[in-house]
Amino acid sequence: MKFLNTRTTLAAALLGMTALSAGAQGYNPTSPECIAPANPGGGWDFTCRQVGKTLQDLELIDKTMQVVNLAGGGGGVAFAEVVNKRNDSNDLIVAASTATATRLAQGAYPGNTRDQVRWIGSVGADYGVVAVDADSEITTLPQLLDVMKNDPKSIAVAGGSAVGGWDHLKVLIAANAYGIDDVRAVRYIAFDGGGEAVTQLLAGSVQAFTGDMSEAKGFVDSGDIRVLAVLAPERLSGEYAEFPTAKEQGVDAVGANWRGFYGPGGMSDDAYAAWVEKIGALYESDEWKATMEASGLAPLSLQGAEFQTFVDESVMQIEAISKEIGIIK
Repeated sequence: MKFLNTRTTLAAALLGMTALSAGAQGYNPTSPECIAPANPGGGWDFTCRQVGKTLQDLELIDKTMQVVNLAGGGGGVAFAEVVNKRNDSNDLIVAASTATATRLAQGAYPGNTRDQVRWIGSVGADYGVVAVDADSEITTLPQLLDVMKNDPKSIAVAGGSAVGGWDHLKVLIAANAYGIDDVRAVRYIAFDGGGEAVTQLLAGSVQAFTGDMSEAKGFVDSGDIRVLAVLAPERLSGEYAEFPTAKEQGVDAVGANWRGFYGPGGMSDDAYAAWVEKIGALYESDEWKATMEASGLAPLSLQGAEFQTFVDESVMQIEAISKEIGIIK
């Protein structure tokens, strides 16, 4: 099942360049703020905090970026807050990901659509993982999927997105690839962010975790969880090279979670162009490349109109996947 398609048109690229030239240098946020649409510890929280710190370190913003955690509805509470109450804020950006596109594709943000906000840019892609408690008797992905197949009620999988969200879809894609025909039998429990999902795993409330590499990293380093598989086409580099892929274990499942930002739909053109430029400059910096390597992020650089086109394509593709596995009709 192919998901991401990073091709964009020359016209979109030229539009992005035009946006950058429209007064980007003339705007600087006076009270920069990033909304993380989940509780502390998850991927959106990581995106806001790391990007905010790096923007200030690079002197791309003059003041410390305030990070506001606004959990609920798989990102829907934050989306509605921006659309309905913060629509004209020039200083505000919001962490987004494939999970955001998934919920939009499935109509899970009631009354809200992707064209109500301005898509700013991406800062990389985070491959999915399936993990268990470090003390679990399960040591491989096929072992976990065998239990799911033969005794689905005995395994509950925790994730940081709502039911039908991207974390849920990842484990369903893996189950489907393994030959579990009725993926609706897979038990998935949703929490507000990957950090809370891992906490429930460690408490013994669930038997497995599905999330992203950046969410799992700290818990792997502390020895609390064991990564059964990375949902990447090939092994990641550096310190992540030790983790096997699903594909090398005979499970043809790939799941990449892009990470990026959107801004309010009423944001001025100058402010939008400035944020596009700032996020692009951050992505190209040595500091961010080091953060990507340390956090297991894979390259994905899209800004402005290119990113808008990419999000549009992603939403349409996720809608097709969701229909295929019965999440939506």
